[in-house]
Amino acid sequence: MSKTREVISSGNELAALAAADAGCKFYGGYPITPSSEVMHAMSDLMPQRGGAFVQMEDEIGGICAAIGASMSGVRSMTATSGPGISLKAENIGLAHIAEVPLVIVDVMRGGPSTGLPTRVQQGDVLQAKNPSHGDLKTIVLCPGNLEECYTETVRAFNLADRFMQPVFVLLDETLGHMHGKAIIPTQEEVEKGIKLRKTFDGDPKDYRPYDVADDEPAVLNPMFKGYRYHLTGLHHGPTGFPTEDAVICDNLIKRLFKKVDAHVDEIESYEEYLLDDAEYLVFAYGSTALAAREAVDRLRKEGVKIGLFRPITLFPSPDKKMRELKEKFGNKVYFAELNMGQYVEAFERATGMHRDEFVTHFKANGRPISPAEMIEKMKAELLK
Repeated sequence: MSKTREVISSGNELAALAAADAGCKFYGGYPITPSSEVMHAMSDLMPQRGGAFVQMEDEIGGICAAIGASMSGVRSMTATSGPGISLKAENIGLAHIAEVPLVIVDVMRGGPSTGLPTRVQQGDVLQAKNPSHGDLKTIVLCPGNLEECYTETVRAFNLADRFMQPVFVLLDETLGHMHGKAIIPTQEEVEKGIKLRKTFDGDPKDYRPYDVADDEPAVLNPMFKGYRYHLTGLHHGPTGFPTEDAVICDNLIKRLFKKVDAHVDEIESYEEYLLDDAEYLVFAYGSTALAAREAVDRLRKEGVKIGLFRPITLFPSPDKKMRELKEKFGNKVYFAELNMGQYVEAFERATGMHRDEFVTHFKANGRPISPAEMIEKMKAELLK
């Protein structure tokens, strides 16, 4: 029996199908361009799969409902675009400090503010890294093709349950509305790989959900099942009740970071394309990487030894790999983003280089960077 299937769909609809196949049983949200198709598809899929779908009065209500559903023990999702993330910010912070798993699909568009609702931009990268006030460690996945709109959403649910926190799936308008053929795993294959959150099955009087190792997430049993604990946005102790104890508060925030940092190998994902013999490096992610791959192929036909690096997990960023790329390519780097330079900050921090030392191609007017534009820029500034 085949382990894959062929579907013809859009990126937004594939993200919704992935959620349903991964066992999501609740969707709470509010429509916003260009993510609305995720919500439309979930309104059909959730009742079909024994789940629940709720359109709330606004984006804030949408994430609150999704967090509440997750607290009851079911896999839960919301979807939006940049302005919606701005509204959801406070409750994203709540889910982080209380350690409530949740998948957030963000289909990026032009900004800031209402910006360019129907145009593409990769403007939410830094917003996804720091979506709320305070110190938190996000996990951000960024699909680069239709298949990954599905597979990375599935992976997001497993990571959310593994690390007990929100996980972002960053699509963009181009990918979300792209419609075509995708080869994706069968639902049976996805179900084989589902890894649900840990629960405590001992005596309820011994239950201390936040009393865990310093590099592990909380163990939150579903509410209404006889295990008493407190869930709060305040700093809290082993049973979740608020505290201002300096040591406990310090250990809590350090653990929220370490539970991710100590297990980067479980989260990190990237693609290397034609890098083995490459003398020049193209760095791109998301839909921009589709154009970059085409540009690489065209330049290869002209005899240019060039390759592509594409991070799939944006955060935590692949710092070690980026340092290796710097050692191999030096400043022979072309870096493309649909913004004014957001993820390039991660590359600068990891490598110690400044963007003035390599070629950057930033665009934030709602239009994609075409392969021809990339090649023209590289020939003018990189391949001299």
